[in-house]
Amino acid sequence: NHFFFVPVTIGLAFLTALLQTAWYRTSKSEYLRLTRFFGTLLVINVAVGVVTGLVQEFEFGMNWSAYSRLVGDIFGAPLAMEGLIAFFLESTFLGLWIFGWDRLSRRVHLLAIWLVALGTVLSAAFIMAANSWMQHPVGYAISKATGRPQLNDIWAVLTNPVFGWGYLHVIVASLVTASAVMLAVSAWHLRKVAGRADRGGPASQQDPAVQENKAVFGFSLRLSLIVLVPAIILALFVGSELGVIEARYQPMKIAAAEAQWTTCQPCSFSLFQIGGGNNDHTPTQIIGVPHLLSLLATNSWNGKVIGLTPLQARYAKKYGPGDYVPNVFIQYWSMRVMAYAAGLVLLLGLWGLWLVRRKTFAASRWFLLAATWAVILPFVMNTAGWLLTESGRQPWIVQGIQLTRNGVSPSVTFTDVVISLVVFGLLYTALGVLDAVLMVRYSRRELAPAPAPVDAEARVPSMLY
Repeated sequence: NHFFFVPVTIGLAFLTALLQTAWYRTSKSEYLRLTRFFGTLLVINVAVGVVTGLVQEFEFGMNWSAYSRLVGDIFGAPLAMEGLIAFFLESTFLGLWIFGWDRLSRRVHLLAIWLVALGTVLSAAFIMAANSWMQHPVGYAISKATGRPQLNDIWAVLTNPVFGWGYLHVIVASLVTASAVMLAVSAWHLRKVAGRADRGGPASQQDPAVQENKAVFGFSLRLSLIVLVPAIILALFVGSELGVIEARYQPMKIAAAEAQWTTCQPCSFSLFQIGGGNNDHTPTQIIGVPHLLSLLATNSWNGKVIGLTPLQARYAKKYGPGDYVPNVFIQYWSMRVMAYAAGLVLLLGLWGLWLVRRKTFAASRWFLLAATWAVILPFVMNTAGWLLTESGRQPWIVQGIQLTRNGVSPSVTFTDVVISLVVFGLLYTALGVLDAVLMVRYSRRELAPAPAPVDAEARVPSMLY
């Protein structure tokens, strides 16, 4: 899945720019060393992520030509903007940033990494605009000549309410993901420093190298927590508002996320339940929170949520016979996995800030161990959120316009689909493993030695690992 790489790129670009800004303003060598350190992880993720994005472009023409032919006049516009504006901005200035360390002034080099960060968020904006149009089509008219949707209002596409909240959710989720990566790497190095000091005894604890690594990664850990906690709180709020928007335009998705087969008012939210899938319309709520679903879906204490059964009847009457209920099991548990994982991340972040306030975070073995392994949680959250969004739209590839089964290339056989899915799955798995291996390997390396001091307008010093 290409989205596996996207949040890391967006978030790490921002955090790397923050680190380089701190170095530019203070000239402290530890900020420069951290900039190069986490900048290397950014470059690795970008390099692997670009390959996965290119594979997706081929899929549109190979497996989804019927979809591309029907909605290409609209879907292609934001994709073209992403390629011509955002991707070129991001890739051009990333190249300048990588190769300009000893060639550009500090000010110009700092500008380069901020433009990389800008390019990543612009890229996400155009992609999310295209995806949001598939969730809630706007700004189009059906051509009498071709029978296909044609774009007649690009501003409507770019101000789509699904896009606004969905895009903001992706950005804050990216900050959460990158902050968790920085937190995990910093915690791992602090654990390593603590272990080295313990093995060396009291004399080793006073070793300048040990103290220096402790100070440097202590700063990156504090920075990651300062970004992580507000970002995860904002992600929870934005996710709640996005649920209200989806309940308005995609009520089937929200009803499936609660396995709510009958209309209710007010509606409780089940923390856990048994049954309620596509073949079982009578779920048993083990723990239900009264009125919570009404709040999440309507922003009202006693709001109404239409059930899956009446929605199915409504859709069948409007669009013709068929099953318009998505996979309820995926929807129900994707919602909860995402929410519960976010809650754990928030608790970890608050724990960390409490330890930072007490100045004991570097000595808390349990926190450092938890922070190291908690890096998995944002990726679980992002995957669950992606499933919630994309699986919840089914059986539509474009809501109300084209069914997924009608978007497949007419010349592609069932065998071709199976083979291509297996090949793409293996390719994405291999790229994901490669990215993880490289990220882990480079994140465990020692920091580069501190460079000689330079003034604010001098060229950026080269630091080789």
